[in-house]
Amino acid sequence: ILYIFVLCPTNKVNKMGRLVYSVYLITIFATITSTSSRLHSAFAFTQNVHTVTRSLSTHLHPQYNTHLHAFSSDPLKNVFDSFTASLTSFPLSLGVSPGFRRIPTQFIAAVGDPNAKSGENAQEWGLWELDPGPRGVFLQDYERLKRNGGITPSGWKLDEGDWWLDENGIIMEQPIYPLPAGQYLVTGGRQVTSVLTVRPPSEKEFGQQRWSLSGGAKLYDVTHLPCRAARYRPNGFGGSPATAYVDDFPLSPGAIMPEVSGCVKQQYPVLLVVGIKDKK
Repeated sequence: ILYIFVLCPTNKVNKMGRLVYSVYLITIFATITSTSSRLHSAFAFTQNVHTVTRSLSTHLHPQYNTHLHAFSSDPLKNVFDSFTASLTSFPLSLGVSPGFRRIPTQFIAAVGDPNAKSGENAQEWGLWELDPGPRGVFLQDYERLKRNGGITPSGWKLDEGDWWLDENGIIMEQPIYPLPAGQYLVTGGRQVTSVLTVRPPSEKEFGQQRWSLSGGAKLYDVTHLPCRAARYRPNGFGGSPATAYVDDFPLSPGAIMPEVSGCVKQQYPVLLVVGIKDKK
């Protein structure tokens, strides 16, 4: 907070930006003092604060917006990214289901009936081992990214034939396909945590992967509602990040990902992975 109000150059963050990020830091420290009996509510609250502050950053200051997500090594960006990583992992460090090992939060891009408790299409799901938001580039920086050969500041390369957007209009790297077989402790950051079991691909069923959730949980129950992600692929009519409307973002709560001219869209619910089965 001292850095934000005293040391941070005024051309990086305006007064509103300083206030928002101060509230952000205070919220994190307040969460640290939460008791274990309030684990799930504290986690959900801080997840929502993280989503709101990341959305607000798109409007606080154009120069800071570019600094935060594109071609920069600003010290405040490093502070923000560090707290972003700790925010999704700290509350759940207080307790993990027996037999599971806590990990820094990962993200599953899932697709299916929200009321489904199991399915046979996990081969269509993907996994981000790192939060793709801070590693992404805003749509308004697409031309700059293109001039850089599609190479992002985080080192991954944009595939214009298969690209992703989040609810803030950030171009994200592709997840890992297909979702590796195993058992994942997943949550939507609300009241439900469940074990997601993903089976290996079946040779008899053309590579289909069965999945199931424990405890009667539905896919909706473990979906992190503030996060939205969509995959876009050109349909032969010139679609690309250049044909997406920057003014469509950030999305309002509950809104679906927008269509992009010249592209086929597939929207994915996002699950938070907070633990994996301990093989020991």
